[in-house]
Amino acid sequence: MTIEWNFILRLFAAGMLGGLIGLEREFRAKEAGLRTHFLVALGAALFMLISQYAFTGRFDASRVAAQVVSGIGFIGAGVIIFQKNVVRGVTTAAGLWVAAAIGLACGSGMYVIAIAATLMAVLCLETMHFITRHYGEKSVELTISPVSSAKLVELMNVMKQLGMDIHSFSLTESVAQVRVHIRQKNVEKAISGFLESAKGLTVEIS
Repeated sequence: MTIEWNFILRLFAAGMLGGLIGLEREFRAKEAGLRTHFLVALGAALFMLISQYAFTGRFDASRVAAQVVSGIGFIGAGVIIFQKNVVRGVTTAAGLWVAAAIGLACGSGMYVIAIAATLMAVLCLETMHFITRHYGEKSVELTISPVSSAKLVELMNVMKQLGMDIHSFSLTESVAQVRVHIRQKNVEKAISGFLESAKGLTVEIS
C-alpha cells in the first residue's frame, strides 16, 4: 500500500507541475492551456511508472520513456498554426514537450529536478512575456478598401508617422494589404491613430 501511495504522489506532482506551466499559457490565451499540460504531464508520469513497475523479468524502462519523448511531437504539432505567413504556437508546443519531461521526472521520483524545471520554465515564459510586451514588436496585417494607389501612399505615410514599420504591402482591385510591425507598447495608440486617419474606408485588422 505504501508503494501505491508513492505512485499516486508521483502522478499528483506531475499533474500539478505540468498544470502550473499550463496555467501560464491559459492566462496568455494560448492554444493549449492548463488541462492539456496537466494531462500531458500526468500521462507521461503514468507511462514512466508503467515502464518501471508493470513488467516482470528483464526489461528496459527507458524504452517507454523514449516513446513518450517522440510521441509528444504529435500533440505539439497540433498546436502549431501557420496563418498568413506567420507561425504561431511554437512556444506552447515546446511547453507541452517540457511538461512531458517533467511528468517523466515525477514518474521516476525525481521531484527536486521536476520542481526546478517547472520553476525555470514558468520564469522563462513570464520574463520573455514582460520583455516582449515592453520592448518587442507585434506583426499586424491591415486590409484596407476601397483605396487608390495615391490614397495608399498617403496612408502609408501616416503609418510611418505613427511608428509603424511597413514590412510588405500589395494593392489589388482597390483592396490594399499592408503588413506592419509595431512596438508592443504602442499597438493600441498606433491602431487608433490609423483608424482615425482612414475614416470612410473599410479596415480589417488581423
